[in-house]
Amino acid sequence: MQDINQIKDQICDVCHKMWQLGWVAANDGNVSVRLEDGTFLATPTGISKSFITPDKLVRINDKGEVLEGAPGYKPSSEIKMHLRCYRERPDVGGVVHAHPPTATGYAVAGKSLDEYSMIETVIAIGSIPLTPYGTPSTDEVPEAITPYLQEHDVLLLQNHGALTVGADLITAYYRMETLELYAKISLTAHLLGGAKEIPMNQIDKLMDLRKNYYKVTGRHPGYKKYNNPNS
Repeated sequence: MQDINQIKDQICDVCHKMWQLGWVAANDGNVSVRLEDGTFLATPTGISKSFITPDKLVRINDKGEVLEGAPGYKPSSEIKMHLRCYRERPDVGGVVHAHPPTATGYAVAGKSLDEYSMIETVIAIGSIPLTPYGTPSTDEVPEAITPYLQEHDVLLLQNHGALTVGADLITAYYRMETLELYAKISLTAHLLGGAKEIPMNQIDKLMDLRKNYYKVTGRHPGYKKYNNPNS
């Protein structure tokens, strides 16, 4: 059985870490968790992630309607993007949206992070696509990300930021950490003349490690046989 208070504390910890790492400023970013009863906990709109406390979180249904929350508090307008992730991916239990500077720099430059050049990134998340531009708070963003959700757990949002999903909140948060570190390393590699991609036969070995040794949950682009638990 889920401990709601523990989950609330976890959401606050993630929000504070995001702010401390400089992934969000002012009221940027949002975090949500799917609960066992099919409802969701989400960060409210208009509040810095540095100021988030458990009593400020809101509990919503699958339409984004507030079920529990302090007076005047409501979820971010980006909650539509979170709810689309949950609807498309029953395996997803947590969603993180942030603006990590280097990864977001790629999104603003219109560049995906689709090179298989770093061992840890290949195992953890694979390539990271750039999704089409969508106006925040509208259905354009959910529609833009939907085609990518079946094979990707990490997305760059064009001119916007990044989105990660996971079986739980901490997994989604770790994927955001992995994304930003990889973006920094990728940028450095390109400044040094370009990244050297890992040969395909070595990638196959890494995928075997992903499935059989590290037991990584979630999806991985281009390797559908590894996304199928019966394969």
